[in-house]
Order: sequence, then structure tokens, then C-alpha cells
Amino acid sequence: MRALFAGSFDPITNGHMDLITRLAGLAETLVVAVAINPRKQPLFTPEERVSLLAELCRPWPHVQVRAFAGLVTDAARAVGADCLARGVRDADDYARETRMALANRALTGIETLLVPASPGLAFISASLVKDIAAFGGDISPFVPAVVAEHLLARLAR
Repeated sequence: MRALFAGSFDPITNGHMDLITRLAGLAETLVVAVAINPRKQPLFTPEERVSLLAELCRPWPHVQVRAFAGLVTDAARAVGADCLARGVRDADDYARETRMALANRALTGIETLLVPASPGLAFISASLVKDIAAFGGDISPFVPAVVAEHLLARLAR
């Protein structure tokens, strides 16, 4: 199976890394795709997010990291993915992701694998991490150390 796991990854959280770890164990090839969304104002550039993810994904030679703009289904087609992989933290995520999965399948035929978050990580979101960091809180339980270092340096500017 060749899976595509897309997200903004701004910043990369331990929840993201848990899903990547689990998906890497399932997929023959996993493509981690950093979304470039003109409607969002990310803290990190796409190049920075790709670089950080590539460093964090180094233990898995079958995991590729790249950026994409546009529809996630177009990105999936471009890399020859058999399915999309999406993490779900709660019922709201499940409802939103299910609707998107059904739309993607209706438009393109591509299936979506919904992967529940690990219980101890389900509350973590990138926006929560940015808020905690902006107010001087300890983000070390929520992000990889290299991400914490980059995030704190970025906020210090």
C-alpha cells in the first residue's frame, strides 16, 4: 500500500509523529505531504516544515516528505497513492473527515483510511501548541525537541 498523509504540520506535533510512526508500520510507502494553503498564515514556511519532517522521518527509509498545493486528491494521484490517511482526534474530526472522505471517493475513487489518535495524544493540536508557546508555557510534552527549538526561536523574533 502507498499512502498519503497530508496536513499543514504547523508545527509538527507528537500527535502527527505518532500517526506517522503507525502509518509507516502499515504502508509499503508513506508520503507525508505538507499542504500549502493560501487561506492559512503558517508560522513556518513549507520548506521549513518539509525539512523538519524529513529529519524526523529519517528512521523510515520508505517515508517520503514533500510539499503540495491544491487538492489533496491531486497530490495523491501525483505520487501514485492507493489511499489517503487521516488522523481523527474526536467526534468532530470524525464527522468532518468522513464527509471529506466520501467527497474524495465520489470525485476520484480514492479511499481514505481514518486513523484514531492515540488516547494520550488526542487533545494535542498545532494551534494549542502555538498558543501555549506564545504565552511562555512548556511545549516539550507536545512536540519533538527539534520542533520545540525551532518554534521557540521563531516566536522569540
